[in-house]
Amino acid sequence: MPNPKRRHSKTRGRKRRTHYKATVPSTQECPNCHEPKLQHRACPNCGYYNGRVITTPKEA
Repeated sequence: MPNPKRRHSKTRGRKRRTHYKATVPSTQECPNCHEPKLQHRACPNCGYYNGRVITTPKEA
């Protein structure tokens, strides 16, 4: 297998990695309480998912 003959600089490696960015998770509005929640997950505020109670929310 071929191996590099010379060491790549830090700049060269960092240029290659410029497009590796963390993405913000997409949220949607809960149809029951209208709070933002992660998609395909039960609402942490009211505990509803797909029109049914899945979990009971913790009281603060």
